[in-house]
Amino acid sequence: MRHLGPWLGIAVAVLICAAAGLPETHAPAPPLGPSLDGPPGFPNPPVRPPSTLPAFILLLAGPALAELKERYERPEGVPFPDDNPWSEAKEQLGRMLFFDPILSGAHNISCASCHNPGLSWADNQKLASGSGQMKLHTPTIIDVAWVPVLGWDGKFRSLESVAFGPLLNPDNMNNTEAEIVSRLARIPGYVQAFSRAFPGVAHDGGQSDAVVTRPRIEQAIATFERTIVAAPAPFDRWIDGDDNAIGVAAKRGFILFNDKAGCANCHEGPSFSDFSFHDIGLAKEDDIGRGRMFPASVKLRHGFKVPTLRDVARRAPYMHDGSVPTLEAVVDAYDTGGVERPSRSELIHPLGLTAAEKQDLIAFLRTLTGDPAQFALPALPR
Repeated sequence: MRHLGPWLGIAVAVLICAAAGLPETHAPAPPLGPSLDGPPGFPNPPVRPPSTLPAFILLLAGPALAELKERYERPEGVPFPDDNPWSEAKEQLGRMLFFDPILSGAHNISCASCHNPGLSWADNQKLASGSGQMKLHTPTIIDVAWVPVLGWDGKFRSLESVAFGPLLNPDNMNNTEAEIVSRLARIPGYVQAFSRAFPGVAHDGGQSDAVVTRPRIEQAIATFERTIVAAPAPFDRWIDGDDNAIGVAAKRGFILFNDKAGCANCHEGPSFSDFSFHDIGLAKEDDIGRGRMFPASVKLRHGFKVPTLRDVARRAPYMHDGSVPTLEAVVDAYDTGGVERPSRSELIHPLGLTAAEKQDLIAFLRTLTGDPAQFALPALPR
């Protein structure tokens, strides 16, 4: 994705020509002249002198754009690790645990308190809060099944290893492993659910604590969380062939995203993230991110995870510390290039975007928001 080659340059030139002067609408404009076989998804441009709209460029743009769109096609299935394969019973158990405040010390906070399905699996707060105030913004868990290491600084090696982090954190859910296991083991409905999710485990009324264990809690929650995937968005319908699914400005924004703005250097693929870590020039001096784990690395100082852009328009505020309030402010921040310092990623630099280009980028980003969907809350055993 970092080297799009001459094809994209051709496509950019053609898309700018094709979109110039057209009204912002999702419906195709009526033809203004004989068809020139413009790039897919764009109305036929007005007839122009051959010197300003070469026919051979138009013929090359279609394949270039199609190839670029292919890089963002959604995968057909969700990956599950060999040591924690999916089962319906395990997913159902994980769903119950995710929404159950019994896991918190005061019985008042669940995983869903921060990762709310009605808020794109985040919380719309600047900083996460639980039993106390935390120092990081709540990331969405949309498409978390594809994330290789978890956390803004990548401190969790797997999704299974994440669950007990917030459960035991005094500022988050403020509980202990022993208390969590004991509470669940005293509820027959949970003991039965664990037995269904992990068959072959012998138990009786006096051995329920052997059925309910920390590793099984971690595996069940992780299994449910892997099923949380991005809902179909207008952008997905566009790359699947519906040329009218997004507007002309968003199509221009898509080209900017992949070319001049350089967003796709990191926000690539179906989840719009390569899950790498970068200093983008915004973190404060004492906010060193992944550099805490790699103190000898200059480039990882102030480095934070590249987040997914799925549902991004619903998930303000932004960045690891929630310091950027709007999408417009995000684009402005990247356009300036942030603080120039040794740790700043070589991919970050002033962009020189025009006001119109910024508007096009934001129009494109808004097409990544999935269709609203109802989410049925599980009945909790008691």
